[in-house]
Amino acid sequence: MPRPVKWRRVENIPENKYFAPCPKGKCGCSEGIEEIQLKIEELEAMRLKDIEELTQEECSVRMQISRQTFQNIIDEARKKVVTALMENRAITIGGGHYTKNVCNFKCISCGNETITTYEDHRPVCHHCGSNKVVCNQKQCITHCER
Repeated sequence: MPRPVKWRRVENIPENKYFAPCPKGKCGCSEGIEEIQLKIEELEAMRLKDIEELTQEECSVRMQISRQTFQNIIDEARKKVVTALMENRAITIGGGHYTKNVCNFKCISCGNETITTYEDHRPVCHHCGSNKVVCNQKQCITHCER
């Protein structure tokens, strides 16, 4: 059985989520144009690497994934964008396995720490069963959306 997909942290979700080619004299009409879906985390990977000009290591840390996973994501994203440009396809942005809310949760009772998303967080410690679980503020400054 494969491992579950890890949440990918994104900092920006675009307002405009649809881009279509504008053939000469036919702008505004995107009927019948094939679409390619670019996942939110794929766009984030390109933003970090190509716009913010971060290293692969820095990008993977910001997205809270491994360097290899980051490389796989950005390779797929770039392939989709080039395909859309070369084949006059529209790009829709959406979907994926991402979160904006990742935190290092700490159990006050036993000290156990778990990095998880707010979507997956349960108010009970997996280790000791205590309900005294809080976001570890010191290590969370770069991880949590406040």
